[in-house]
Amino acid sequence: MPKFLDVHGLKDLDEETLRKTQNAPKDEFGVTHDNIMYNKDEDKFYCLLDAPSKDAVVKHHEKHGFKCEWITEVKTTKEN
Repeated sequence: MPKFLDVHGLKDLDEETLRKTQNAPKDEFGVTHDNIMYNKDEDKFYCLLDAPSKDAVVKHHEKHGFKCEWITEVKTTKEN
């Protein structure tokens, strides 16, 4: 499954909400969170996602009211 990294505004999300999101099951777009990183001072959070396509990432975030500033497909050195 391809991996994607994206960034968007943190809004008023707290760490507990981000943790629940990271552990959520695969959604109807085939997206799961591998990791979420955030910076409250910069009001940003970054999602590392497993998703079938960039379009699935966009739909996943739109469903939850987030617009990605950018999305890029990435490779990682982490072994499963």
